[in-house]
Amino acid sequence: MSPTPGPPDAPAPGADHDLDAVWQALSTVEDPELRLDVVSLGLVYDVRHDDSGVVIEMTMTTPGCPAAEIIPEMAHDAVAAAIGGGPVAVRVVWDPPWDPSMIDEAAFVARGYRRR
Repeated sequence: MSPTPGPPDAPAPGADHDLDAVWQALSTVEDPELRLDVVSLGLVYDVRHDDSGVVIEMTMTTPGCPAAEIIPEMAHDAVAAAIGGGPVAVRVVWDPPWDPSMIDEAAFVARGYRRR
């Protein structure tokens, strides 16, 4: 599956929840080590609504990430609060593997980094 690059312009037709609100909520979830939000880091690969509710597919910076348990929990809680209830599933996936090139350009520059 290819990563979905950031929030869509509009929620999917027929979706029970505004997916833009989901993306907004995810942008408040910060990686405690890198001090950037998971959307800007490129950790969120997919946000969709299916028969079971809101589904989020995201990854971690590494399989051994020390925040691998807390970040998905924070993402779940932020989205659940934003949509006012209903099922939210956060699935951690490892394909494709994350790498620093996935960081949003504006966040990359704001941190004082330069692309090689």
